[in-house]
Amino acid sequence: MTGRRRPSPRPSSHAPAVGAAVACTAVIASLLSGCGSLPGASGDSGEKDPVTVMTWAPEGTKATNMPGMPAMAQAYARWVNSRGGIRGHHLRVLTCNERNDSVSAAQCAQRAVDRGAVAVVGSYSQFGRSFMSPLEVKGVPFIGGYGASDEEFESPLSYPVNGGQASLLAGNGRQLARDCRRVALVRPDTIGGDQMPSLLNSGLENGSRGRAKDIKAPEDGTDYSSAVNRALDGVGADPAVYGTSKAGGKADGSCVTASLGDHTDAFFDSFRRLQEDSPKVRVASVLGSVGQALVNRTGGRSGPLEGAEITGWYPAAGDSRWAPMRKVINDFAFNDNRIDPADQGAQTTWIAYTVLRSMIEQLDDRGVEDITPHALQTALDRGDRAVDTGGLTPKLRWREDDMLAVQDFPRIVNGTVTYQVVRDGELVSAQHGFVNVTKTLERRRTDN
Repeated sequence: MTGRRRPSPRPSSHAPAVGAAVACTAVIASLLSGCGSLPGASGDSGEKDPVTVMTWAPEGTKATNMPGMPAMAQAYARWVNSRGGIRGHHLRVLTCNERNDSVSAAQCAQRAVDRGAVAVVGSYSQFGRSFMSPLEVKGVPFIGGYGASDEEFESPLSYPVNGGQASLLAGNGRQLARDCRRVALVRPDTIGGDQMPSLLNSGLENGSRGRAKDIKAPEDGTDYSSAVNRALDGVGADPAVYGTSKAGGKADGSCVTASLGDHTDAFFDSFRRLQEDSPKVRVASVLGSVGQALVNRTGGRSGPLEGAEITGWYPAAGDSRWAPMRKVINDFAFNDNRIDPADQGAQTTWIAYTVLRSMIEQLDDRGVEDITPHALQTALDRGDRAVDTGGLTPKLRWREDDMLAVQDFPRIVNGTVTYQVVRDGELVSAQHGFVNVTKTLERRRTDN
Protein backbone atom coordinates (compact mmCIF):
# COMPACT_ATOMS: atom_id res chain seq x y z
CA MET A 1 0.00 0.00 0.00
CA THR A 2 1.69 3.17 -1.22
CA GLY A 3 -1.06 5.75 -1.08
CA ARG A 4 -0.50 6.40 -4.80
CA ARG A 5 -3.59 7.74 -6.50
CA ARG A 6 -5.06 5.74 -9.34
CA PRO A 7 -6.96 7.28 -12.26
CA SER A 8 -10.71 7.25 -11.73
CA PRO A 9 -12.19 4.12 -13.31
CA ARG A 10 -14.97 4.63 -15.80
CA PRO A 11 -17.73 2.20 -16.77
CA SER A 12 -17.09 -0.03 -19.76
CA SER A 13 -18.54 0.89 -23.14
CA HIS A 14 -21.30 -1.66 -22.62
CA ALA A 15 -22.52 -0.12 -19.37
CA PRO A 16 -25.29 2.07 -20.88
CA ALA A 17 -26.94 -0.91 -22.56
CA VAL A 18 -26.69 -3.00 -19.45
CA GLY A 19 -27.99 -0.12 -17.31
CA ALA A 20 -30.98 0.32 -19.61
CA ALA A 21 -31.82 -3.36 -19.42
CA VAL A 22 -31.53 -3.36 -15.65
CA ALA A 23 -33.65 -0.20 -15.38
CA CYS A 24 -36.40 -1.87 -17.42
CA THR A 25 -36.21 -4.94 -15.21
CA ALA A 26 -36.38 -2.76 -12.09
CA VAL A 27 -39.45 -0.91 -13.42
CA ILE A 28 -41.24 -4.17 -14.19
CA ALA A 29 -40.32 -5.51 -10.75
CA SER A 30 -41.62 -2.35 -9.11
CA LEU A 31 -44.95 -2.70 -10.89
CA LEU A 32 -45.28 -6.31 -9.77
CA SER A 33 -44.02 -6.02 -6.22
CA GLY A 34 -43.99 -2.32 -5.36
CA CYS A 35 -40.27 -2.70 -4.52
CA GLY A 36 -41.18 -2.86 -0.85
CA SER A 37 -43.19 0.38 -0.83
CA LEU A 38 -45.55 1.00 2.06
CA PRO A 39 -49.31 1.50 1.84
CA GLY A 40 -50.07 5.18 1.49
CA ALA A 41 -46.94 6.02 -0.52
CA SER A 42 -47.43 9.03 -2.77
CA GLY A 43 -46.96 7.14 -6.02
CA ASP A 44 -44.35 9.62 -7.28
CA SER A 45 -41.90 6.74 -7.77
CA GLY A 46 -43.72 5.85 -10.99
CA GLU A 47 -42.65 9.18 -12.54
CA LYS A 48 -38.94 8.41 -12.50
CA ASP A 49 -36.82 5.28 -12.68
CA PRO A 50 -36.15 3.59 -9.34
CA VAL A 51 -32.65 3.70 -7.90
CA THR A 52 -31.13 0.34 -6.95
CA VAL A 53 -28.30 0.15 -4.41
CA MET A 54 -26.75 -2.59 -2.28
CA THR A 55 -25.71 -2.83 1.36
CA TRP A 56 -23.70 -5.82 2.56
CA ALA A 57 -22.30 -6.96 5.91
CA PRO A 58 -21.28 -10.21 7.62
CA GLU A 59 -24.01 -12.03 9.52
CA GLY A 60 -23.93 -15.27 11.54
CA THR A 61 -20.14 -15.70 11.42
CA LYS A 62 -17.60 -16.61 14.10
CA ALA A 63 -15.86 -13.24 13.79
CA THR A 64 -17.28 -9.69 13.59
CA ASN A 65 -20.95 -9.46 12.54
CA MET A 66 -22.82 -6.34 11.43
CA PRO A 67 -26.44 -7.40 10.80
CA GLY A 68 -27.72 -3.95 11.75
CA MET A 69 -26.23 -2.38 8.63
CA PRO A 70 -28.42 -4.07 5.97
CA ALA A 71 -31.37 -3.86 8.38
CA MET A 72 -30.82 -0.10 8.74
CA ALA A 73 -30.62 0.23 4.95
CA GLN A 74 -33.96 -1.52 4.54
CA ALA A 75 -35.61 0.66 7.16
CA TYR A 76 -34.22 3.78 5.47
CA ALA A 77 -35.67 2.64 2.12
CA ARG A 78 -39.10 2.06 3.65
CA TRP A 79 -38.97 5.54 5.13
CA VAL A 80 -37.99 7.46 1.98
CA ASN A 81 -40.35 5.38 -0.19
CA SER A 82 -43.23 6.20 2.15
CA ARG A 83 -42.49 9.83 1.31
CA GLY A 84 -42.44 9.29 -2.46
CA GLY A 85 -38.79 8.29 -2.79
CA ILE A 86 -35.81 10.57 -3.26
CA ARG A 87 -37.01 13.34 -5.57
CA GLY A 88 -39.45 10.84 -7.07
CA HIS A 89 -36.93 8.01 -7.39
CA HIS A 90 -38.09 4.90 -5.53
CA LEU A 91 -35.18 3.45 -3.52
CA ARG A 92 -34.61 -0.26 -3.94
CA VAL A 93 -32.11 -1.81 -1.49
CA LEU A 94 -30.41 -5.14 -2.19
CA THR A 95 -28.63 -6.86 0.71
CA CYS A 96 -25.92 -9.50 0.82
CA ASN A 97 -24.25 -11.56 3.56
CA GLU A 98 -20.53 -10.90 3.20
CA ARG A 99 -19.77 -13.76 5.67
CA ASN A 100 -16.36 -12.33 6.67
CA ASP A 101 -14.96 -14.13 3.66
CA SER A 102 -13.04 -12.78 0.66
CA VAL A 103 -14.88 -14.98 -1.83
CA SER A 104 -18.28 -13.94 -0.48
CA ALA A 105 -17.24 -10.29 -0.49
CA ALA A 106 -16.36 -10.53 -4.18
CA GLN A 107 -19.63 -12.33 -4.87
CA CYS A 108 -21.62 -9.59 -3.14
CA ALA A 109 -19.87 -6.97 -5.26
CA GLN A 110 -20.51 -8.92 -8.45
CA ARG A 111 -24.14 -9.38 -7.51
CA ALA A 112 -24.46 -5.63 -7.02
CA VAL A 113 -23.08 -5.08 -10.53
CA ASP A 114 -25.24 -7.82 -12.07
CA ARG A 115 -28.41 -6.48 -10.45
CA GLY A 116 -27.80 -2.94 -11.69
CA ALA A 117 -26.90 -1.25 -8.40
CA VAL A 118 -25.77 2.32 -8.97
CA ALA A 119 -23.80 2.31 -5.69
CA VAL A 120 -22.87 0.18 -2.71
CA VAL A 121 -23.86 2.13 0.40
CA GLY A 122 -23.10 1.81 4.11
CA SER A 123 -21.47 -1.62 4.03
CA TYR A 124 -18.90 -3.60 6.05
CA SER A 125 -16.11 -5.83 4.81
CA GLN A 126 -12.46 -6.39 5.69
CA PHE A 127 -11.78 -7.65 2.15
CA GLY A 128 -11.47 -4.48 0.13
CA ARG A 129 -9.12 -6.07 -2.35
CA SER A 130 -11.83 -8.60 -3.22
CA PHE A 131 -14.85 -6.31 -3.45
CA MET A 132 -13.39 -3.12 -4.94
CA SER A 133 -12.19 -4.67 -8.22
CA PRO A 134 -15.67 -5.72 -9.48
CA LEU A 135 -17.02 -2.30 -8.53
CA GLU A 136 -14.17 -0.42 -10.20
CA VAL A 137 -14.58 -2.35 -13.46
CA LYS A 138 -18.12 -1.02 -13.79
CA GLY A 139 -17.51 2.33 -12.10
CA VAL A 140 -19.85 1.66 -9.16
CA PRO A 141 -19.18 4.03 -6.23
CA PHE A 142 -18.67 2.63 -2.72
CA ILE A 143 -20.31 5.22 -0.45
CA GLY A 144 -19.81 5.34 3.31
CA GLY A 145 -18.25 1.98 4.02
CA TYR A 146 -17.53 1.12 7.64
CA GLY A 147 -13.82 1.70 7.13
CA ALA A 148 -12.63 -1.84 7.84
CA SER A 149 -10.39 -2.21 4.77
CA ASP A 150 -7.47 -0.22 3.39
CA GLU A 151 -8.97 -0.06 -0.09
CA GLU A 152 -11.81 2.10 1.22
CA PHE A 153 -9.22 4.82 1.75
CA GLU A 154 -7.32 4.22 -1.50
CA SER A 155 -9.77 3.57 -4.33
CA PRO A 156 -10.99 6.63 -6.28
CA LEU A 157 -14.43 4.95 -6.32
CA SER A 158 -14.63 4.98 -2.50
CA TYR A 159 -16.23 7.85 -0.59
CA PRO A 160 -15.70 7.27 3.17
CA VAL A 161 -17.71 9.16 5.77
CA ASN A 162 -15.30 8.53 8.66
CA GLY A 163 -11.59 8.03 9.19
CA GLY A 164 -11.89 4.27 9.66
CA GLN A 165 -9.75 2.25 12.00
CA ALA A 166 -6.92 4.74 11.48
CA SER A 167 -8.70 7.65 13.17
CA LEU A 168 -10.15 5.48 15.95
CA LEU A 169 -6.77 4.04 16.98
CA ALA A 170 -4.93 7.35 16.68
CA GLY A 171 -7.68 9.03 18.67
CA ASN A 172 -7.66 6.30 21.30
CA GLY A 173 -3.91 6.80 21.71
CA ARG A 174 -4.37 10.52 22.25
CA GLN A 175 -7.23 9.91 24.67
CA LEU A 176 -5.15 7.45 26.71
CA ALA A 177 -2.04 9.64 26.69
CA ARG A 178 -3.74 11.99 29.15
CA ASP A 179 -4.14 9.31 31.84
CA CYS A 180 -1.79 6.42 31.14
CA ARG A 181 1.98 6.09 31.44
CA ARG A 182 2.08 2.53 30.12
CA VAL A 183 -0.36 1.02 27.63
CA ALA A 184 -0.90 -2.47 26.24
CA LEU A 185 -2.86 -2.95 23.02
CA VAL A 186 -4.70 -6.25 22.58
CA ARG A 187 -5.57 -6.67 18.91
CA PRO A 188 -6.30 -9.41 16.35
CA ASP A 189 -3.45 -11.46 14.96
CA THR A 190 -4.48 -10.53 11.40
CA ILE A 191 -3.19 -8.38 8.55
CA GLY A 192 -5.63 -5.65 9.57
CA GLY A 193 -4.53 -5.97 13.18
CA ASP A 194 -0.89 -5.50 12.19
CA GLN A 195 -1.61 -1.83 11.40
CA MET A 196 -3.11 -1.09 14.80
CA PRO A 197 0.07 -0.60 16.89
CA SER A 198 1.51 2.17 14.71
CA LEU A 199 -1.85 3.96 14.67
CA LEU A 200 -2.31 3.80 18.45
CA ASN A 201 1.32 4.76 18.99
CA SER A 202 0.90 7.86 16.83
CA GLY A 203 -1.67 9.09 19.33
CA LEU A 204 0.38 8.12 22.36
CA GLU A 205 3.47 9.84 20.98
CA ASN A 206 1.39 12.94 20.27
CA GLY A 207 0.79 13.02 24.03
CA SER A 208 4.49 12.41 24.80
CA ARG A 209 3.95 8.80 25.87
CA GLY A 210 5.95 5.72 24.94
CA ARG A 211 4.79 3.03 22.57
CA ALA A 212 2.19 0.49 23.60
CA LYS A 213 2.98 -3.14 24.30
CA ASP A 214 1.64 -5.09 21.31
CA ILE A 215 -0.42 -8.12 22.38
CA LYS A 216 -1.62 -10.33 19.52
CA ALA A 217 -4.71 -12.46 20.10
CA PRO A 218 -6.98 -14.71 17.97
CA GLU A 219 -9.75 -12.81 16.21
CA ASP A 220 -12.31 -15.50 17.04
CA GLY A 221 -11.12 -16.60 20.49
CA THR A 222 -13.37 -17.64 23.36
CA ASP A 223 -10.88 -17.52 26.25
CA TYR A 224 -8.40 -14.66 26.34
CA SER A 225 -6.71 -15.48 29.64
CA SER A 226 -3.31 -15.67 28.00
CA ALA A 227 -3.76 -12.29 26.31
CA VAL A 228 -4.94 -10.73 29.59
CA ASN A 229 -1.89 -12.03 31.45
CA ARG A 230 0.47 -10.78 28.74
CA ALA A 231 -1.23 -7.38 28.73
CA LEU A 232 -1.03 -7.04 32.52
CA ASP A 233 2.61 -8.07 32.45
CA GLY A 234 3.21 -5.66 29.59
CA VAL A 235 2.03 -2.66 31.58
CA GLY A 236 3.76 -3.88 34.72
CA ALA A 237 0.72 -4.25 36.94
CA ASP A 238 2.74 -3.61 40.09
CA PRO A 239 1.84 -0.54 42.16
CA ALA A 240 5.31 -0.44 43.65
CA VAL A 241 6.79 0.18 40.20
CA TYR A 242 4.19 1.77 37.92
CA GLY A 243 1.30 2.81 40.13
CA THR A 244 -2.32 1.88 39.68
CA SER A 245 -5.04 3.53 37.65
CA LYS A 246 -8.54 4.34 38.79
CA ALA A 247 -11.49 5.77 36.89
CA GLY A 248 -10.81 9.46 36.49
CA GLY A 249 -7.44 8.82 38.10
CA LYS A 250 -3.83 9.83 37.68
CA ALA A 251 -1.51 10.10 34.72
CA ASP A 252 0.91 7.57 36.23
CA GLY A 253 -1.56 4.71 35.67
CA SER A 254 -1.35 1.56 33.58
CA CYS A 255 -3.95 0.95 30.88
CA VAL A 256 -5.05 -1.88 28.60
CA THR A 257 -6.95 -1.13 25.41
CA ALA A 258 -8.57 -3.92 23.39
CA SER A 259 -9.93 -3.90 19.86
CA LEU A 260 -11.14 -7.39 18.93
CA GLY A 261 -14.47 -6.68 17.26
CA ASP A 262 -17.28 -8.94 18.41
CA HIS A 263 -14.89 -10.92 20.60
CA THR A 264 -13.89 -7.97 22.75
CA ASP A 265 -16.57 -9.08 25.22
CA ALA A 266 -14.78 -12.44 25.64
CA PHE A 267 -11.55 -10.58 26.34
CA PHE A 268 -13.11 -8.39 29.04
CA ASP A 269 -14.80 -11.44 30.56
CA SER A 270 -11.34 -12.99 30.98
CA PHE A 271 -10.00 -9.64 32.14
CA ARG A 272 -12.60 -9.38 34.89
CA ARG A 273 -11.73 -12.83 36.24
CA LEU A 274 -7.96 -12.36 36.19
CA GLN A 275 -7.99 -8.74 37.32
CA GLU A 276 -9.01 -9.90 40.80
CA ASP A 277 -5.46 -11.11 41.30
CA SER A 278 -3.82 -7.92 39.99
CA PRO A 279 -3.84 -4.23 40.88
CA LYS A 280 -6.61 -2.23 39.24
CA VAL A 281 -5.65 -1.39 35.66
CA ARG A 282 -7.71 1.02 33.61
CA VAL A 283 -9.26 -0.30 30.39
CA ALA A 284 -10.12 1.30 27.06
CA SER A 285 -11.33 0.44 23.57
CA VAL A 286 -12.93 1.86 20.45
CA LEU A 287 -16.61 1.95 19.56
CA GLY A 288 -17.42 -0.98 17.36
CA SER A 289 -15.49 -3.26 19.70
CA VAL A 290 -17.27 -1.84 22.76
CA GLY A 291 -20.76 -0.37 22.85
CA GLN A 292 -23.58 0.18 25.32
CA ALA A 293 -24.90 -3.35 24.80
CA LEU A 294 -21.53 -4.81 25.87
CA VAL A 295 -21.35 -2.47 28.87
CA ASN A 296 -24.78 -3.76 29.93
CA ARG A 297 -23.87 -7.43 29.40
CA THR A 298 -20.69 -7.15 31.46
CA GLY A 299 -22.34 -5.68 34.54
CA GLY A 300 -22.86 -1.98 33.83
CA ARG A 301 -21.50 0.24 36.58
CA SER A 302 -20.20 -2.79 38.50
CA GLY A 303 -18.54 -4.35 35.45
CA PRO A 304 -14.96 -4.17 34.15
CA LEU A 305 -15.82 -1.41 31.66
CA GLU A 306 -16.87 1.18 34.26
CA GLY A 307 -14.53 4.15 33.73
CA ALA A 308 -13.32 2.83 30.37
CA GLU A 309 -12.19 5.43 27.84
CA ILE A 310 -13.79 4.79 24.46
CA THR A 311 -13.05 6.48 21.13
CA GLY A 312 -15.74 6.73 18.44
CA TRP A 313 -16.41 8.49 15.15
CA TYR A 314 -19.74 10.06 15.98
CA PRO A 315 -21.58 11.73 18.89
CA ALA A 316 -22.62 9.52 21.82
CA ALA A 317 -25.72 7.42 21.15
CA GLY A 318 -27.86 9.49 23.51
CA ASP A 319 -27.12 12.72 21.64
CA SER A 320 -30.19 14.52 20.27
CA ARG A 321 -28.64 14.58 16.80
CA TRP A 322 -29.53 10.89 16.44
CA ALA A 323 -33.25 11.61 16.96
CA PRO A 324 -34.16 11.46 13.22
CA MET A 325 -32.49 8.05 12.87
CA ARG A 326 -34.19 6.75 16.00
CA LYS A 327 -37.58 7.85 14.68
CA VAL A 328 -37.02 6.02 11.39
CA ILE A 329 -36.01 2.89 13.31
CA ASN A 330 -39.07 3.14 15.54
CA ASP A 331 -41.46 3.75 12.66
CA PHE A 332 -40.02 1.63 9.86
CA ALA A 333 -37.79 -1.13 11.28
CA PHE A 334 -40.88 -3.07 12.43
CA ASN A 335 -39.20 -4.26 15.66
CA ASP A 336 -36.22 -5.64 13.76
CA ASN A 337 -33.92 -6.53 16.67
CA ARG A 338 -30.88 -6.54 14.39
CA ILE A 339 -30.78 -2.75 14.59
CA ASP A 340 -29.17 -1.17 17.64
CA PRO A 341 -29.28 2.64 17.30
CA ALA A 342 -26.14 2.81 19.45
CA ASP A 343 -24.17 0.58 17.05
CA GLN A 344 -21.60 2.37 14.88
CA GLY A 345 -22.44 0.05 11.98
CA ALA A 346 -26.09 1.12 11.89
CA GLN A 347 -25.01 4.73 12.46
CA THR A 348 -22.55 4.61 9.57
CA THR A 349 -25.24 3.19 7.28
CA TRP A 350 -27.62 6.01 8.23
CA ILE A 351 -24.95 8.60 7.40
CA ALA A 352 -24.04 6.83 4.14
CA TYR A 353 -27.66 6.90 2.97
CA THR A 354 -27.82 10.57 3.94
CA VAL A 355 -24.94 11.09 1.50
CA LEU A 356 -26.70 9.08 -1.22
CA ARG A 357 -29.85 11.13 -0.80
CA SER A 358 -27.90 14.38 -0.99
CA MET A 359 -26.16 13.28 -4.20
CA ILE A 360 -29.44 12.32 -5.89
CA GLU A 361 -30.90 15.68 -4.86
CA GLN A 362 -27.87 17.48 -6.30
CA LEU A 363 -28.24 15.59 -9.59
CA ASP A 364 -31.93 16.46 -9.66
CA ASP A 365 -31.11 20.13 -9.11
CA ARG A 366 -28.91 19.95 -12.22
CA GLY A 367 -31.71 18.36 -14.23
CA VAL A 368 -30.18 14.85 -14.25
CA GLU A 369 -32.94 12.24 -13.97
CA ASP A 370 -30.97 9.18 -15.08
CA ILE A 371 -29.21 8.11 -11.87
CA THR A 372 -26.29 5.97 -13.04
CA PRO A 373 -23.05 4.94 -11.33
CA HIS A 374 -21.14 7.45 -13.45
CA ALA A 375 -23.61 10.25 -12.64
CA LEU A 376 -23.22 9.56 -8.91
CA GLN A 377 -19.44 9.42 -9.18
CA THR A 378 -19.42 12.73 -11.02
CA ALA A 379 -21.65 14.36 -8.40
CA LEU A 380 -19.47 13.06 -5.58
CA ASP A 381 -16.27 14.25 -7.26
CA ARG A 382 -17.72 17.66 -8.15
CA GLY A 383 -19.05 18.30 -4.66
CA ASP A 384 -21.37 21.12 -5.68
CA ARG A 385 -22.56 21.24 -2.06
CA ALA A 386 -21.02 19.70 1.03
CA VAL A 387 -23.22 17.05 2.61
CA ASP A 388 -24.81 18.14 5.88
CA THR A 389 -25.28 15.08 8.11
CA GLY A 390 -27.13 16.96 10.81
CA GLY A 391 -24.01 17.42 12.93
CA LEU A 392 -23.23 13.69 13.11
CA THR A 393 -20.01 14.41 11.22
CA PRO A 394 -18.40 17.57 9.93
CA LYS A 395 -19.86 18.49 6.54
CA LEU A 396 -18.58 16.01 3.96
CA ARG A 397 -17.16 16.58 0.48
CA TRP A 398 -14.82 14.45 -1.68
CA ARG A 399 -13.15 16.89 -4.03
CA GLU A 400 -9.41 16.57 -4.55
CA ASP A 401 -8.82 19.51 -2.23
CA ASP A 402 -10.81 17.81 0.56
CA MET A 403 -8.56 14.74 0.78
CA LEU A 404 -6.28 14.76 3.83
CA ALA A 405 -2.54 14.19 3.49
CA VAL A 406 -2.53 10.94 5.45
CA GLN A 407 0.03 8.33 4.38
CA ASP A 408 -1.62 5.06 3.29
CA PHE A 409 -5.11 6.59 3.58
CA PRO A 410 -5.38 9.21 0.80
CA ARG A 411 -9.21 9.11 0.60
CA ILE A 412 -9.84 10.25 4.19
CA VAL A 413 -11.83 13.49 4.23
CA ASN A 414 -13.04 13.27 7.85
CA GLY A 415 -10.24 12.98 10.39
CA THR A 416 -12.33 13.59 13.49
CA VAL A 417 -13.28 11.37 16.43
CA THR A 418 -15.22 11.72 19.67
CA TYR A 419 -14.10 10.86 23.19
CA GLN A 420 -16.54 8.91 25.34
CA VAL A 421 -16.39 7.27 28.75
CA VAL A 422 -18.41 4.67 30.64
CA ARG A 423 -19.86 6.53 33.61
CA ASP A 424 -22.36 4.89 35.98
CA GLY A 425 -22.80 2.12 33.43
CA GLU A 426 -23.61 4.50 30.54
CA LEU A 427 -21.52 5.48 27.53
CA VAL A 428 -21.50 9.29 27.56
CA SER A 429 -19.43 12.05 26.03
CA ALA A 430 -16.11 12.65 27.75
CA GLN A 431 -15.69 16.06 26.16
CA HIS A 432 -17.72 18.36 23.95
CA GLY A 433 -17.41 18.26 20.17
CA PHE A 434 -15.14 16.48 17.73
CA VAL A 435 -11.41 15.91 18.15
CA ASN A 436 -9.40 16.33 14.94
CA VAL A 437 -6.66 13.70 14.70
CA THR A 438 -5.57 14.59 11.15
CA LYS A 439 -2.17 15.97 12.20
CA THR A 440 -1.60 12.93 14.40
CA LEU A 441 -2.23 10.64 11.43
CA GLU A 442 -0.09 12.73 9.11
CA ARG A 443 2.87 12.43 11.47
CA ARG A 444 2.39 8.70 12.03
CA ARG A 445 5.52 6.58 11.91
CA THR A 446 4.97 3.31 10.04
CA ASP A 447 8.03 1.61 11.58
CA ASN A 448 6.29 1.09 14.95
